[in-house]
Amino acid sequence: MKEDANKAVAVNEAEKLAAAVNTETSNFIHQIIDEELKEGGRCYGQKVHTRFPPEPNGYLHIGHAKALYINFSTAEKYHGLCNLRMDDTNPVKEDVEYVEAIKEDIHWLGFDWADRFFYASSYFDKMYEFAVELINKGLAYVDESTPEEIKEARGTLQEPGKESKYRNRPLQESLELFAKMKSGEIADGKMVLRAKIDMASGNMNMRDPVIYRVLHKEHHRTGKKWCIYPMYDFAHPIEDALEGITHSLCSLEFEDHRPLYDWVVNNISVACKPRQIEFARLGMYNTVMSKRKLRELVEQGIVSGWDDPRMPTLRGLRRRGYTREAIRAFMEGIGVTKQPNMIEYSYLEHCLRDDLNKRASRRMAVLHPIELEIVNYPEAQSEILLAENNPEEETAGKREITFSKHLYIEADDFMENPPKKYFRLYPGNEVRLKDAYIVKAVDFEKDADGNVTKVYCEYDPETKSGKDCRKVKGTIHWVDQKTCREAEVRLYEQLFSAQQPDQAENYQSCLNPDSLQVLHNVKLEAALGSAKVGENYQFMRIGYFVLDNKDSRPEHLVFNKSVGLKDGFKLKK
Repeated sequence: MKEDANKAVAVNEAEKLAAAVNTETSNFIHQIIDEELKEGGRCYGQKVHTRFPPEPNGYLHIGHAKALYINFSTAEKYHGLCNLRMDDTNPVKEDVEYVEAIKEDIHWLGFDWADRFFYASSYFDKMYEFAVELINKGLAYVDESTPEEIKEARGTLQEPGKESKYRNRPLQESLELFAKMKSGEIADGKMVLRAKIDMASGNMNMRDPVIYRVLHKEHHRTGKKWCIYPMYDFAHPIEDALEGITHSLCSLEFEDHRPLYDWVVNNISVACKPRQIEFARLGMYNTVMSKRKLRELVEQGIVSGWDDPRMPTLRGLRRRGYTREAIRAFMEGIGVTKQPNMIEYSYLEHCLRDDLNKRASRRMAVLHPIELEIVNYPEAQSEILLAENNPEEETAGKREITFSKHLYIEADDFMENPPKKYFRLYPGNEVRLKDAYIVKAVDFEKDADGNVTKVYCEYDPETKSGKDCRKVKGTIHWVDQKTCREAEVRLYEQLFSAQQPDQAENYQSCLNPDSLQVLHNVKLEAALGSAKVGENYQFMRIGYFVLDNKDSRPEHLVFNKSVGLKDGFKLKK
């Protein structure tokens, strides 16, 4: 029942976000589809049908988000369909944990596949039949060459490959050997099934590629039923064709594989002939997208898990406070091209900042607290003040905050000997306490190391916020000692200090030692004590924060920094 309710909520969110998609937005993929939908085009009269086929061997990251956004949003634009399919043809690294995580992340982004959820493994029987069909047509053969011999015989870009001595073996012999491979009589690596295409092709992928290998590994869905598994280049076009996919949208590294994709669907008995279109994958500075490298970061304990807020995974971004709207705005902003390019990480931050400025409630938090005592404020007195929840949103309303004689302020909001243009507190200077009164510093205390630990001020009772009164240049935030909550705050920066860690000899040498700073004894205004997971807050004058969805508890609040307030990013045209 809970799963059904969660799905209903996800579908509702998906419908809302789909309605907000700019259907006028176009790119080269849409231009191709527009032409194909015209009268006389290959898709005239058809419903556009795409698919997103992740491999369940890890968690989705921001690069996958681009691929799923393109596939799902393209279907939305044309009022078509988009399937979700688990590409589980490799039993070695796949796990049910990843399957469920992928589904949850896609729903979180606001997309839904209705009843069109599939597994590549569901088609294993049909794939085997199609492989037999190719053998019978003289278009596939069982090769007993070693992997090293096959690799050596492929040739180079300058030299054609050499035909295997098994290439022209009798069809019946290949059929019998392929049946033995299936029945478990052949050991791993002893035989493969190869497509018979062209060993002299200028495209290396067409030089009799391997389409089946022996692998005695239990599959997470089919168990021990199979000990042969199809290669991706053979399986993928079959899956698309069987599901009626019209447009197989994938990243640019599959461009050289397209001739093989077309060869497969054109030589097996399927009615649907999908078209593969490639786009440039997402490249981002100061991060890595390799699942292998991300897994290493997790397994070596360099990060706390796949959902560490410094990770580019959707789980990590969500835990850090990124919203689905920000990520979708990021995808729309970077566009869809054939030309590979690198995107500044700061543009992703810009999209989040732009979204949170409109939605995040304002609260006061003091990360590095020192005491502030108002010497002329009555000791026993306390009052309720009103503060805006969000000046960018008229309907956000106001909240109550308490004010008393003893407060906390940020340590760097007071200086004994300030530089020019320092408009915060210093001896004899006045500032406004946000939503409260104007105060003037009259004295301070230091510890044995010379650090200021307490500031004494006088307040002007005629300057209560909201009144028409005199102005001062500086405004600082504060919290009331009587009612404030304590919390742990985690300040995150980019995980890698180098722009392109993948280009380093060892990507881990580029790790940023300051990517995480943990602050304890942070003072928060009382309202943050009832903060909920998923709610975004602007800590005034500091940045945007979110309650940690894993470690925070009512008795020990933990907030994660999502992004700072400063925004110097300009998207290059």
